[in-house]
Amino acid sequence: MSLSGSAPHAPRLAPRRAGDRRRTARVVIAGSALLLVAAALAAVLTGPSNIAAASLFAALVGDGSGLSARDAIVLHDVRLPRLVLGALVGAVLAVSGAMMQGLFRNPLADPGLVGVTAGATVAAVAAIVLGEGALAGLAALAGLYFLPAGAFVGALGAMILLYAIATRGGRTSIATLLLAGLAVTAAANAVTGLMIFAADDQQLRDVTFWTLGSLGGATWGRISAVLPFIALLLAAIPLVARGLDALVLGEAEAVHLGTDVERLKRIVIVGVAAACGAAVAVAGSIGFVGIVVPHLLRLVMGPSNRQLLPATALCGAALLVVADALCRILVAPAELPIGILTALIGAPVFVVLLLRRHGGGL
Repeated sequence: MSLSGSAPHAPRLAPRRAGDRRRTARVVIAGSALLLVAAALAAVLTGPSNIAAASLFAALVGDGSGLSARDAIVLHDVRLPRLVLGALVGAVLAVSGAMMQGLFRNPLADPGLVGVTAGATVAAVAAIVLGEGALAGLAALAGLYFLPAGAFVGALGAMILLYAIATRGGRTSIATLLLAGLAVTAAANAVTGLMIFAADDQQLRDVTFWTLGSLGGATWGRISAVLPFIALLLAAIPLVARGLDALVLGEAEAVHLGTDVERLKRIVIVGVAAACGAAVAVAGSIGFVGIVVPHLLRLVMGPSNRQLLPATALCGAALLVVADALCRILVAPAELPIGILTALIGAPVFVVLLLRRHGGGL
């Protein structure tokens, strides 16, 4: 009797929950877009050169006659490139984390934790040190694309290696993935140490940039160099969202639902490698964005990647823009490396997520 009495209520409850979740997702996406706009306005107003808000608005929508020559240079050649680069890097780091979590079906997967970022970093450091020596000819031929292409190759190699180690019989072990990620990170750090040992003083200063993370080197030229790699991942969002939703049920079930799982894996692996390589090439190692942003959003709006991935891109962009503005304020007139700030914020949040996942115990 109890089973037959409860059955008629199920069809009515499920649509309501789904509708509520979809409305929540739309609200979150709209709120994330507004947050990004507010963060962008705050970022261009933040810095040692005080630009009045009225003059800034006139410069952005008009001919810029309200700005002095110095303020115009600061706005167009310093703050706007930095804002655009921060938004792009934050978006791809967050989306990379969300895609990896969907691919490996584990909310704790992240490019920084499993060694993909380390692979990109070691390749970028090698490009810096060897770009004036053994690889000088290749560096001259590739131009601005030499560094992001090298970081992409490093990230792709690390991603393929990790997936090959952790996958057996068509199933990926997240424990094996994390342990392999530790090994890959240790090996990459060792090679990075060798590169540092061989570097001269100028190269050593450049390498320090990668280890701490910064948006201080943002230029329109660098943005144009990494934009194709970043656009590759962002363009993949509508291609992989439905497949990642199906993959939650398992690979066999996803195949029965019409998902080409192997094609999905290739798109995610190449897209994440390209995006993380580009992000490392221009901003250094910035951790925890890819794990904290998608995980928190998933708690609010649910697991559907069709809504989660766009919201993750917007929130990741807003987070890194805000973090960069804080880095310019907290220790002014000096500038705090953004990788330090994201680690200080992200590490405690990650611990809370771990405790929540394991029911409050270790």
